[in-house]
Amino acid sequence: MDCVIWILTAGYGDGHNTAARSVAEALRRLRPDENIEVCDLLSEAMPRTTAVTRALYQQIITHFPAAWRVTYDLMGRRGVTGPDSAWQAGLLNHLKRRLVEKQPRLIISTYPLYAVLLESLARQQAVPPLCTVITDSITVNRIWVMSGSDLFCVADEETKKVVAGLGVAESKIRVTGFPVSLAFTEPLPGQPPQAGARILYLPSTTGRHVAATLEALRPLLLAGNKLTLPVGKHASRLHHILRRLTDSLPPESVEIIGWTRRIPEFLRTHDVVICKAGGAILHEVLAARIPAVIDYIVPGQEEGNAEMLTRIDGGVVTRTPVETAAAVESILTNNAAVGRRMRAGMAKMSVPDAALRTAKAALTLAPT
Repeated sequence: MDCVIWILTAGYGDGHNTAARSVAEALRRLRPDENIEVCDLLSEAMPRTTAVTRALYQQIITHFPAAWRVTYDLMGRRGVTGPDSAWQAGLLNHLKRRLVEKQPRLIISTYPLYAVLLESLARQQAVPPLCTVITDSITVNRIWVMSGSDLFCVADEETKKVVAGLGVAESKIRVTGFPVSLAFTEPLPGQPPQAGARILYLPSTTGRHVAATLEALRPLLLAGNKLTLPVGKHASRLHHILRRLTDSLPPESVEIIGWTRRIPEFLRTHDVVICKAGGAILHEVLAARIPAVIDYIVPGQEEGNAEMLTRIDGGVVTRTPVETAAAVESILTNNAAVGRRMRAGMAKMSVPDAALRTAKAALTLAPT
């Protein structure tokens, strides 16, 4: 049986999966003959429970953010999520079986609970070296570091300081950038000339909020600007809202797109993006150097991501749909003077090849 490099993730938010896929992409480029596998062990071990908790997670962060903040804080307590916690038994047995089956020579984790499981298992048997890719910026939950790791990869110097402040030796922390798709390093396809600015909106909040945002953007669209709406998994819940919008505007004003892999292209070809403060999307924004209007922040886990981008003048946080439209207009007016300033602010911290940097750092742990 060939040894593998194992990348462990979990589907609670897009950031963990984006980082995992991107590191896998980089490893396959660096080691084309190596067996690289991305696994969601939580879904494998407890498919029904995981499906339910994912749905609950999405509902809570969207509709009950204050409740999520309490939950997020509890996750950082060793007595709740640390080794020997009651929730581990089934997962540990599954992890043992999979380790025997796959025999990974290196584990890369983009989700914090795997380090906790491996700490518990290490008391019983030898485990492979572990590289943990922290997918949050600045506000880092203690759960990421409570069980240790052979190496931590972080997005930026500020996050490195935070992780060191949580007790991790600086020698174990590597600043690699957040792993985004290597598509951000590749040439863009030719673009036809455009009349008016291009606005990209990635809706993720309640239908009411999305409807109000689209209504607030209406004057900008009537003025000749274009809106691109990749709705993906939100297509069904937003169907009637989007139908009302398209029925009341010139057809060329809005392009609605379902599931797509073209987000890296859209981010690099539009003039401004409206999005939430997820770790993956804001680092994709940074890689593309596109001005961002951040219209929603999940309490606790996403606050640092927003701070990271606004601190370098790459993003603006808004609290209402009216504020969102005003921020977009400000970025686009006067021949996009504000937008050009924001792009310049992002240039020094943009790391489109972060996945390659992360993969190379992780490979230093792998036995030869």
